[in-house]
Amino acid sequence: MAELSLSRTSRSVPKVDLTAMVDLAFFMLTTSLSKPVAMDVAKPDEPINDKQLPWPASRTMTILLGANDKIAWYMGEPGKSTPTIEDFSQIRKSIIANQEMVAKANHNDRKKPLYIIIKPTSGANYKNFVDIMDELKLVDLKTAPAIDDDHILKEELDFMKQKGIR
Repeated sequence: MAELSLSRTSRSVPKVDLTAMVDLAFFMLTTSLSKPVAMDVAKPDEPINDKQLPWPASRTMTILLGANDKIAWYMGEPGKSTPTIEDFSQIRKSIIANQEMVAKANHNDRKKPLYIIIKPTSGANYKNFVDIMDELKLVDLKTAPAIDDDHILKEELDFMKQKGIR
């Protein structure tokens, strides 16, 4: 008589390794993603008179963003003080010095801070604007900076052109 032998081949049951999934769940529960932080910016809605500043001239610093990563800045009214030309590496020091000067002149009155007007010229690029906003964040500016790219005065443009940074 013939013999029939049945041999079963054993199949292994697939195993699922959940280590990566547990690591991911742990990461999601314990980590918080950074939320975007926006900086307050003041932009004039209407044109202002060229002779009238919205803030006291003694507490106003105007920063002109020019070509070749150069900055020209001045305190007070346009045309009454000669702008200083600097690189981005120097501007933070100047802003801090002007903040201290304004604080000292106003007996450290918190209601009389330094105001900053930023005027990007046609020679400036977007990186220059982001860099100056970063610098203002680092110096802990107490007021929102004003961005005024519509009202760059002829005296300012002439100075920038004369110095080759427009």
